[in-house]
Amino acid sequence: MSSARDMNSLGKAQDVETRIGSLLEVMSIEEKVGQLNQVQCTGPNVVEDLAHGIRSGRVGSVINVVDPDAINAMQHIAIHESRHGIPLLIGRDVIHGFKTVAPLPLGQAASWNPGLVRECARVSAQEATAYGINWTFAPMIDIARDPRWGRVAESLGEDPFLASALGAAMVVGFQESANGEADTLIACAKHFAGYGASEAGRDYNTTNLPLNEMRNVYLPPFKAAREAGVATFMTSFSDIDGIPATASDFLLDEVLRQEWGFDGAVVSDWDAIHQLCVHGLCENDVEATYLAARAGVDIDMISGVYERHIPELVASERLPMERLDTLVGNVLRVKIQAGLMDRDVTVLPEEPARMSGLALVREAAAQSLVLLRNENAVLPLEATRLDRLAVIGPLADEPAEQLGTWVFDGDPARSVTPLAALHAMLEGEVEIDHVRALETTRSRDRSQFDAAFAAAQSADMAIFFIGEEAILSGEAHSRADITLPGVQADLVRHVRGAGKPVIGVILAGRPLAMGDIADQFDALIYAWHPGSMGGPAIADTLFGRCVPSGKLPVSFPTMSGQVPIYYAHKQTGRPATPETVIHIDDIPSGAEQTSLGMTTFHLDAGYLPLYPFGFGLSYTTFDYADLSIDRHHVPLGGRVVVEASITNTGDRAGTEIVQLYVRDRFGSLTRPVRELKGFERIHLEPGQSHRVRFELHTDELAFYGRDGAFAAEPGDFDVWVAPSSVGGLHTHFAITA
Repeated sequence: MSSARDMNSLGKAQDVETRIGSLLEVMSIEEKVGQLNQVQCTGPNVVEDLAHGIRSGRVGSVINVVDPDAINAMQHIAIHESRHGIPLLIGRDVIHGFKTVAPLPLGQAASWNPGLVRECARVSAQEATAYGINWTFAPMIDIARDPRWGRVAESLGEDPFLASALGAAMVVGFQESANGEADTLIACAKHFAGYGASEAGRDYNTTNLPLNEMRNVYLPPFKAAREAGVATFMTSFSDIDGIPATASDFLLDEVLRQEWGFDGAVVSDWDAIHQLCVHGLCENDVEATYLAARAGVDIDMISGVYERHIPELVASERLPMERLDTLVGNVLRVKIQAGLMDRDVTVLPEEPARMSGLALVREAAAQSLVLLRNENAVLPLEATRLDRLAVIGPLADEPAEQLGTWVFDGDPARSVTPLAALHAMLEGEVEIDHVRALETTRSRDRSQFDAAFAAAQSADMAIFFIGEEAILSGEAHSRADITLPGVQADLVRHVRGAGKPVIGVILAGRPLAMGDIADQFDALIYAWHPGSMGGPAIADTLFGRCVPSGKLPVSFPTMSGQVPIYYAHKQTGRPATPETVIHIDDIPSGAEQTSLGMTTFHLDAGYLPLYPFGFGLSYTTFDYADLSIDRHHVPLGGRVVVEASITNTGDRAGTEIVQLYVRDRFGSLTRPVRELKGFERIHLEPGQSHRVRFELHTDELAFYGRDGAFAAEPGDFDVWVAPSSVGGLHTHFAITA
């Protein structure tokens, strides 16, 4: 938060606890429970409908009210007309922008730029707090390794190290005010924990996670958020090995409170306390209330069960008053530390100038673009060599669709589409023929195929803007088949027959399985849903004003049936190799079973992704050379330094994201074949070299082992400095006891 650096001082901590204790002494049970009660009211008379509850102290937070006048009026009642003057938490899903929208989080993750991610969150905070919102339900730091899951769009990818770095940056951006406490937006790390492992990628589904997987893969980003000072956590909808997260003593008490020392507030997800009954964990809301309160859920999001049942649980002494006071104290602590109790929150900060925010999200969009294919260096384009462009596809001119999922308040009027940006850039130089061809990305109507073909035939080249509309990803928007929806792939193949170069720009909320279509493009850019200024960023990149630098934060499957597929997989006892893989079409008649490789692969898809984690091309080339390591044996508690020289060997300036990977060859538990342990963005002029230096402490190689202890283990390690999770310069070292 804005005062995050001060919060840990003993004097301030004592002052906060004294204030909490003083309030708890004079609050009634109903007023205490009110602090735990979050309500939603979306009718036209929200202030009138909630006024009595706020005035009587029975409401502690409100969700999904965005009218600044209504928020102002409610806060005035809470501060000046309730008995204790405790302000409200005003919650809203400000995920990757408020009015001005940055690329969706998965797109921001492709920048591998924590500073940029932090600044995008800061713009969100400035805009949202100008409307009176003081709490966002972000960042979502679930590890997402199944792109069928719609919420992969809201994630920061498949890797714990990258998600930790970017999630922590987002927390700081939301909570660290640049202009005083008024524009502090309380962050909420969600969904605690394991939600991204939902079976079949189906939202809200069961998750079955071994403890070592939970500890080593899914919890690290949440711990990083905790260390970055996140003020609140949100529980997952899912049950984990039979216990829904909203009732998990292990997650909420043992890990979060005892191990990590978290003293902020935990909020349930939407109606999740009542849904403990639906899960089948308990038979009624009284039991659900008891289980959630005992586990450590401080705020009940909209179900109303705390308000109805905590007083009776306390009266019966089943729920001790001390437990209730702990829950209430956690909520009060958030309000005090965020500064809400020490300023007039009915005086709203001014919304920042639009242009500064637009410039930032334009840069974020540019850095999020990933160049996946560029045959014969068809990109970048040169306007002086073009007379006519065919711009084809349903997403070339859709200002709302390019914003992506979770943009309740995003303003499409601030969007500049790719078509508009190309017209502005090329006016008077290049003629543009736009053929939508399909009404939506899901359409199966082929009636405009010939018009698209004719446009391409009469142009110098065709640029496709295809992918997924925003509605196809996000919460509850999971897909079993994650190929291009509708007949978009057929459209590309049809237009390819015109014999002109074909460039693809994919706008989507997830990695799509494009193994059957990728080679139809001469060049392919993955743009995710790039936000308000996605159009100019794409146009700049197509024409070389920006050089692509994005790298994939997720692996791309060849086909849907490969998922989950991710780089940090286990070796298995029968690892696949290129020599052992045989394709289903190549199986000879009468083949023996033992001739089929007998290793871990799919007969119809092999074992490799279409594009690996960390991959991304540029308009220039980078050479990796002169790998060095300062020692091949390092004692526990020591450090090893790995260096390599990176040289821009092309004729354009560019930015490379250099990545450090390790493999623990032998452990008390089997370990991934590679793990990301560092990265650095470097900008190089043509011919320029830079010596990249990674310092790796043995503590950074620790994991939860067979005995449950978190420690680095002596043994042999591989290490790579690489442009992606595949290949790179390799050396090794050993940790000695």
